[in-house]
Amino acid sequence: MAEPAETSEDLPAWSLPSAALADAHVDADWPGGVTREWAFGGSTGAGVRVCVIDSGVDAHPRVGTVQSAVAIERDTDGALSVQADDRGDLCGHGNACASVIRAIAPDCEIHSVRVLGAGFSGNGAILVEGLRHALEQRYDVINLSLSTTNGEWRAALHELTDQGFFQRSLVVASAHNMPVESYPWRFASVISVGSHDQPAAMTWYANPEPPVELFARGVDVEVAWQDGSTIAATGNSFAAPHISGICTLIRAKHPLLAPPAVKHLLTLLADNSRVLDG
Repeated sequence: MAEPAETSEDLPAWSLPSAALADAHVDADWPGGVTREWAFGGSTGAGVRVCVIDSGVDAHPRVGTVQSAVAIERDTDGALSVQADDRGDLCGHGNACASVIRAIAPDCEIHSVRVLGAGFSGNGAILVEGLRHALEQRYDVINLSLSTTNGEWRAALHELTDQGFFQRSLVVASAHNMPVESYPWRFASVISVGSHDQPAAMTWYANPEPPVELFARGVDVEVAWQDGSTIAATGNSFAAPHISGICTLIRAKHPLLAPPAVKHLLTLLADNSRVLDG
């Protein structure tokens, strides 16, 4: 689609002049009826770059190849920088999320940005820098199975998730496991996910009353952990990568669909969506 001019003699900024209408089309082949077959049938996630911002990811048998791995490190002066990461997952959580994504989208690329240390240690500043780096790399799908309750970082995270929304990166964020206010899952520019207790990986539900927008499998999920092990894990952290995996399938099959279209598609295809008569 043509970019509307920022200025015009006759129109306000960001308006669409008549001369640009011929190029102002959206390249999306919408079907007569939206189905899962149309949305991601036959897709394996090939060609899609998925970033897991977490505790690191390593070559666990359930994860396979990790295309790149960096860590946000703080030096002795307190400055943050992006460094190559050869330590892998420091507490299991990143491997868990990556393994869910890999199971759903086996041919995607997985990239790791480590923002958590051993014992799930971390802070809002490191989370912000990790998300900033992921957006600079323009990853197609970004999984954030973590959040911060510190309101100091709300504005920065909001700005970054909006940036992702506008640059076509699909940011998927898990809701907090406790009834507290945290970020970035509460922002409309992300796809926010809570858990349901059904066993099927491809079962998800739309929430008619956000801020949580979708519910995906998140109870007793068998996931990768540290040192080649697996565990059964429960939490919204493990629901989010189910939706990230589904977004990966959609992005591989329909690379031109922007985030608002993908969000709408996920709602239309949810297991509790229904057509209302009249």
